[in-house]
Amino acid sequence: MKTLSQKRRVLNYMATGRGITSAEAKSRFGVINLRAVMTAIRHQVERYGNYRITTEQTTNGRTRYFMKRVMLTSPVCTGDNNNG
Repeated sequence: MKTLSQKRRVLNYMATGRGITSAEAKSRFGVINLRAVMTAIRHQVERYGNYRITTEQTTNGRTRYFMKRVMLTSPVCTGDNNNG
């Protein structure tokens, strides 16, 4: 069985709706530079517009990253399309 990359493991973890800090990423997945991993994940998931990577400050000043699903809406017609 092929082992997952650190990026993939962090991505899978965040896809469940949980946020992650650099300390959590290091202890759970061995990620030393979470900022670099998050940059790569951001480029991957935001490419198609379905997800956004967001951040929050924790009470002790650390950054917690989240992956939020973007709900796409259909355009609204505001006029009568029957011209006749």
